[in-house]
Amino acid sequence: MRVLVIGSGGREHALAWKLRQSPSLDALYCAPGNAGIAEHAECVPIAADDVKGLLRFAEERRIDLTVVGPELPLTLGLVDRFTAAGLRAFGPTAAAARLEGSKAFTKELLRHERVPTAFFGVFGDPDDAARYVREVGAPVVVKADGLASGKGVFICATVAEALEAVDELMRARLFGDAGSRVVVEEFLEGEEVSFMALTDGTTVLPLAPSQDHKRALDGDRGPNTGGMGAYSPAPIVTPALQDRILREIMEPVVRGLARQGVRYTGVLYAGLMVQDGRAKVLEFNVRFGDPEAQVLLVRLRSDLLELLERTCEGRLAGATIEWDARAAVCVVLAAEGYPGAVERGRRIEGLESLRGWPDGVVFHAGTRRPDEALVTDGGRVLGVTALGDTIEQAVAAAYGAVAHISWPGMHYRRDIGQRALAGAAKGEMSGHGVA
Repeated sequence: MRVLVIGSGGREHALAWKLRQSPSLDALYCAPGNAGIAEHAECVPIAADDVKGLLRFAEERRIDLTVVGPELPLTLGLVDRFTAAGLRAFGPTAAAARLEGSKAFTKELLRHERVPTAFFGVFGDPDDAARYVREVGAPVVVKADGLASGKGVFICATVAEALEAVDELMRARLFGDAGSRVVVEEFLEGEEVSFMALTDGTTVLPLAPSQDHKRALDGDRGPNTGGMGAYSPAPIVTPALQDRILREIMEPVVRGLARQGVRYTGVLYAGLMVQDGRAKVLEFNVRFGDPEAQVLLVRLRSDLLELLERTCEGRLAGATIEWDARAAVCVVLAAEGYPGAVERGRRIEGLESLRGWPDGVVFHAGTRRPDEALVTDGGRVLGVTALGDTIEQAVAAAYGAVAHISWPGMHYRRDIGQRALAGAAKGEMSGHGVA
């Protein structure tokens, strides 16, 4: 099979790395890719949101399956365009991708399907939003309705902070049109979990649970990021809780969309808050998480390409997934200033010493190789992903590898995996993250 992966981050490197292992793979391309992906696939200089250019490339190269990594091309209707041209693409249609593209749409769907979530209000007028904030009080969460690169969520401890968030989103338009509407919702306490599943629109096949670390600094302090690290499995998700999540959240959402005439195929990702053995939905994403994909794909023993094909073809019924029993931990190495503006082009040292590393893989997220030197080319630069018999061993292996890598301004969290090591959460890890 000839496969095209769309995207340029750590998630896409992990997808390319895993797809390369499939015996069914004949040729692998990635658009636009990065320096790490180039070791597994032919990278082509087409932006992930250039739907027309991607379609033209797929037709010219006779691509059998296109795997979409990030959310933007999905919300732009890439799958619709490819399907209309007779090409297969893994991911939801634009109508189904509204689950991530509009938080207001998702909250209304959850309410209609009686899926457990925080109480909320949706507002298109900043005065109405401010009035609601004063009525419900704090703590409260203010979210941009549209896509904001994982940064459009404000966790507000006071009414004044919430009013400021409304102003920044709706009046100052901090994230442009994404903030033309906002969702103001209840602050949920508990432990956050990333729960992903493959679905062909009928069958929902769960992936191994994982947990992300959204905040930039140790102890879950600092601004929200796209994710500073992850681990899998997530001990808080017991088999009984997984069954409840499937029965009360994942399957009702797929059925609810189907009742609206929308068939959801691809990865369905629920960001959940778990407390006292119950899960409530924070939000949905319509693609693999990043860095959750890294820890899942190093644990996946099944043929990823076969699973993606079965999903696209509506053949997930009866499918099973085999996992490595070991734990996986990913530590994200970020550029100075992330999640704000960063300086690119800083030379990365020490990575060659990890070539052939037996305990894991270093996935590239924001790198390029303009000549012989590998340099930084984004906010999140590398995802050091290790396996171990226990999470503690995986943590030790990951940080042992991190010690070999450096560049000016490199920073990372030093507490990835601590929630799992500390055991069941007692409410100390709380907040609304976004992937």
